[in-house]
Amino acid sequence: MHPLRSLLRSGIVAVSLVTASALFAQAPVPEKGGEKKKDPSLAAAEDTAGLPRVLLIGDSISMGYTIPTREALKGVANVHRIPTNGSSTDVGLKNLDAWLATDGADKKWDVIHFNWGLHDLKHWKDGKMDPAGPQVNPVEQYEKNLREIVARLKKTGAKLIFATTTPVPEGTVGRVAKDENGYNEAALRVMKAEGVAIDDLHALVEAHADSQLPKNVHFSKPGYETLAAQVAGSIKTALGK
Repeated sequence: MHPLRSLLRSGIVAVSLVTASALFAQAPVPEKGGEKKKDPSLAAAEDTAGLPRVLLIGDSISMGYTIPTREALKGVANVHRIPTNGSSTDVGLKNLDAWLATDGADKKWDVIHFNWGLHDLKHWKDGKMDPAGPQVNPVEQYEKNLREIVARLKKTGAKLIFATTTPVPEGTVGRVAKDENGYNEAALRVMKAEGVAIDDLHALVEAHADSQLPKNVHFSKPGYETLAAQVAGSIKTALGK
């Protein structure tokens, strides 16, 4: 190769290496702990042969009590949950068939423990919580949606348990304190008419107010464990345990 051509090629390689090094140096490094991880409660559960199968349906509150409920029912039942946040009743209606699907006749649901409410009563505008926005589902629509949901759940042949919606504390952004009362009254009308068992988580939280975070619908770890203990108990009752 001609000496001049060799020198030029070497120079190009050197410049390329320097440029690449500079680019790597400037590339943003993800902040440690900043990666969004899938909530462990959403991971699929493995069945233990011979045990009844339970499905939990609900929003982030139910996600919080899923794992401790599963632990409380170890050796008693296979506890599954829907693979996402159940959100509002209109979202539930759109996804219910997929959530209830099983892998064969031997995979039927024996108990379904379910709740909606906090995402129906929230005020929402332009894709975010906004006190000036309308409620996602006014209470009349919530009641109508629940009637349709219960009718579809009953077709599974499972024993049904409705969990009352937990309290909305004062100062919670995008939700109005005590609004859950009207939604629970509507839900109880539906459940009474349809013969659905009630797990009164609302009353439980009112008796253990310190389990809930301030100005927030969510709970402390001990709070979720308190909820899980009652959820597990209601499921045992449904199973005759």
